[in-house]
Amino acid sequence: MDVGIILDLETEVGKVMHISILLALADYHANTSRGAIRIVPHIRDSKKDDVEAASAAIYLLKDVQVQAIVGPQMSTQTDFVIDLGNRVKVPIISPATSPSLSVKENPFFIRGALPSSSQTKAIAAIVKNYNWRDVVVIYEDSPYGSGMLPHLTDALLENNSLVSYRSGISPSASDDQIFRELYKLNTMQTRVFIVHLESSLASRLFLKAKEAGMMSSGYAWIITDVLTSLLDLVDPSVIESSMQGVLGVKSYVPRSNELDMFTKRWRKRFRQVYPDMDPVELNVFGLWAYDSITALAKAVVEMGSTAIPKFKKPDTRENLTDLDALGTSELGSLLLDSMQNTVLKTALSGEFRLINGELHPSPYQIVNIVGTGQRSIGFWTEKDGISYKLKIDGKTAKSNNKQLGAIIWPGESTISPRGWEIPTSGKKLRVGVPIKGGLQEFI
Repeated sequence: MDVGIILDLETEVGKVMHISILLALADYHANTSRGAIRIVPHIRDSKKDDVEAASAAIYLLKDVQVQAIVGPQMSTQTDFVIDLGNRVKVPIISPATSPSLSVKENPFFIRGALPSSSQTKAIAAIVKNYNWRDVVVIYEDSPYGSGMLPHLTDALLENNSLVSYRSGISPSASDDQIFRELYKLNTMQTRVFIVHLESSLASRLFLKAKEAGMMSSGYAWIITDVLTSLLDLVDPSVIESSMQGVLGVKSYVPRSNELDMFTKRWRKRFRQVYPDMDPVELNVFGLWAYDSITALAKAVVEMGSTAIPKFKKPDTRENLTDLDALGTSELGSLLLDSMQNTVLKTALSGEFRLINGELHPSPYQIVNIVGTGQRSIGFWTEKDGISYKLKIDGKTAKSNNKQLGAIIWPGESTISPRGWEIPTSGKKLRVGVPIKGGLQEFI
């Protein structure tokens, strides 16, 4: 069975997913009988370009007639590709995290990652935990960056907190523009900042925040999953100089012997495929990619060793566009039905549970950046909220488990920031008091 793979192979995350997919396919073929359906990958590089991703998808569907597509990574690329999947009845299994891409509205879209909106309640719980009433959100000024904002605003409102200001930063912004925006934020009262940026833009932001004196005592910074989970992509010197005391949330991946063994295999394979590249660490997107292929392979096994039919072409012989001439897959609906509600209890990423094509949220881990790394200070789950340790097998947590662990805040402070300050560089209120008597009713 032919399967299309569309990845941004110019990015570290794309390369990480690439290796995980190769290993997942190798494991499937090693553990199935000779008569089982073989999965043949057709890998295309979208080169960080929406048009390239669309072109790759059309080629894979028209010329190869793949029965499923894994990818693309980026939400803007995935938007068009899932339209093709709906039209051709081929499942699109993508790790795109933008909540604007709806699984409900796109029946052949399976999200092989958590949407960025699923972390908003965890972030709101942290804000509530420290009684912060106002926050500033710094986000990437793009559909990807802004897609989470309504969900975050709603989650904060439920906890009686407000977004006092939204600061959109363009990926093409200069360092000077970033510094000017931070200077403006520093004239405001709020001292709690939630940062929803990818690693390259976030690195520049934190360097400028340090320069602006905003990584000192009294400030609080929270970074979202997209940065916390991929912190290995940030230069260690930036972390050590400009990100000390930051809090972060990320999907929790439990340690296991299987994961340790896989990580060793993964590192070895990565060095073989990308020998000239600096080492990159396996991350949660790589684990989700492996688990997505495993879920697809499970669906293939459930179908049995049936022949793979060609696409059904349209009956009409009128002049058709390339898209209309694609036809429809007879196998895609079977794969979709089998995959949409898959449960892998011992997946590499933990429990990989798809419910109606959407990945069920796992616990979120809350971390504190200290030195060049991060240390765990607690967890958040939908059921139990914030806790220092996760409940194991439903056992009751101790009463002191409802708090986060000790935190080292920016400026090496151990005192929780109050979340606001009277701005020193803002406009001052001038009050005039007359020296001579009179006008007593105004004094």
